[in-house]
Amino acid sequence: MTTKHPVLVTGGAGYIGSHAVLALKDAGWSVAVIDNLVTGFRFAIPEGVAFYEGDIEDADLLARIFADQGMGDGKGAIMHFAGSVVVPESVENPLKYYHNNTAKSRALIEAAITAGVPHFIFSSTAATYGIPKVSPVTEDAPKEPINPYGMSKLMTEAMLGDVSRAHPFNYCVLRYFNVAGADPQGRTGQSTAGATHLIKVAVEAALGKRSHVGVFGTDFDTPDGTGVRDYIHVSDLASAHVLALEAIIAQPLQSLTMNCGYGRGFSVLEVLDAVDRVTNLTIDRRFEGRRAGDPDALISNNERIKSRLPWTPQYDDLGMIVEHALAWERKLSEIRPV
Repeated sequence: MTTKHPVLVTGGAGYIGSHAVLALKDAGWSVAVIDNLVTGFRFAIPEGVAFYEGDIEDADLLARIFADQGMGDGKGAIMHFAGSVVVPESVENPLKYYHNNTAKSRALIEAAITAGVPHFIFSSTAATYGIPKVSPVTEDAPKEPINPYGMSKLMTEAMLGDVSRAHPFNYCVLRYFNVAGADPQGRTGQSTAGATHLIKVAVEAALGKRSHVGVFGTDFDTPDGTGVRDYIHVSDLASAHVLALEAIIAQPLQSLTMNCGYGRGFSVLEVLDAVDRVTNLTIDRRFEGRRAGDPDALISNNERIKSRLPWTPQYDDLGMIVEHALAWERKLSEIRPV
């Protein structure tokens, strides 16, 4: 049985972080959250979870949290989700991304090393691969980010590797593909206004919150000409984080880097067709030009995570992902009327 260290979740009021908090809490871990609430939501943090409003750059606050939660001196773990995630914004404002995603991560890692917090799970991204030459993409594929978002995450991966070689510290990097859906029990979901994720945009359109869905590019080298992506349910992703944490605690001299996806893809049109089926509506689709840097297909090779962790996805079904996203979108209308 894995020793259940106290866990600090950064960005735990955000989309993926709040699902990880639920997964940890459901599995009996002691959880605390730090979030500056710039993009997160206080309502996403469940009752009974210690919450600290603040910034991961605040070394004094982190030291206080570690002391409060019994972390340090070889105990405790950090799950790091805090950061900025909008790719086009990273192109327009790269310094914001190198600050929020790289410099602040450096500050967080330094605080962990200073206190003696030995384990670290990092929320990374398939954007570290750029436009892969081979799909499905393995973890060993060249890392050639084409935007500051991907590079800011890759730089943090490099820091973790270097720090683990210099200190009693190990980590797991999880590179996400396209995260979608919401907690099946309706406890949290994607709540960000103006989010750019396709399934979120599509269910908003189905509920009348948007007039249409833009389809960017119809000339990709795919069966229907639209981009193909690997969509993973956020709750399956959260369970992968808990299993990864157990793995690095059990093997303190080992670090891991793994893709998180289902290993198959759906095109933009296939996703929109699935939303039409679930809602019994027809979403207005407006075809527009390609966005710079969009690969034809981005699909994970997930053999490593399946071989290293006892991870069995529970929600690997596009219709179910859409249903859960739709149910959360309806609930969000009640929580925060438009």
